[in-house]
Amino acid sequence: MMIEDKRMIKALFFDIDGTLVSTRTHRIPDSTVSAIAEAKARGLRIYISTGRPPALMDNVGQLQERGLIDGYVTMNGSYVFTDDRVLCKRPIPEEDWRTMGAFCRDHGYSCTFIGVDCAYVYQSDEKLERIFYHELNARHMEPIDWQDIRFDVMQMSPFIDLETENSIKPQLKGCEFGRWHPGFVDINVAGCTKQEGIEVIMQELGLTKDEIMTFGDGGNDISMLKMAGTGVAMGNASGTVKAAADYVTAHIDDDGIAKALRHFGLISK
Repeated sequence: MMIEDKRMIKALFFDIDGTLVSTRTHRIPDSTVSAIAEAKARGLRIYISTGRPPALMDNVGQLQERGLIDGYVTMNGSYVFTDDRVLCKRPIPEEDWRTMGAFCRDHGYSCTFIGVDCAYVYQSDEKLERIFYHELNARHMEPIDWQDIRFDVMQMSPFIDLETENSIKPQLKGCEFGRWHPGFVDINVAGCTKQEGIEVIMQELGLTKDEIMTFGDGGNDISMLKMAGTGVAMGNASGTVKAAADYVTAHIDDDGIAKALRHFGLISK
């Protein structure tokens, strides 16, 4: 498809970690902020599409403080909202999150339990602290016993490997699994992916797939890269993610987003 055809694009959807926010600096590169600001000024709508919950989405302030974000697909599509309205809220069945809590208790695993506006951790350990607090620079979460939970659980992230994930899956029949980090897996209600979350916004705005562009780098971004008219994988993405995209841009720390937006003629050269 010719570059000129991409100018029909009306909305951009960005993953956070490894796409908007550098895993090296824990900041959005200045080139990305400037590029998104120009795209917004040219009339494109800007959306976040992340596995993070609102309570841990504390690393996009460089865009929020400039009023550049029109809405959010969070927790892998299970909670979608704009400034003034919640468009989708789909919690995990209580039976499933209780099953996971008991599994982690019996086998000694750490697990986060996330609500719309809260984030707790059960049995925090060195692995969780190293990945969440140091590698991902997420804020510290309060401890909780899963048996004391009294809120709608929107997402849980057990710190288990792929083999263990596959062993617990049959017991969580109402859940969707999305792994974007080798150390843990995000679990949401069945049918919730970033693709479904984006489709909620598309329906709200009356957009077609050809009118959206998505950017991602992780395994949980594959669904949205495939469904968009134009899916862009970051240069730091894995081979599997790159294979799902229409275009592969440069590394996040090499102005990847700005270069992609210039490539498709969405911002000036």
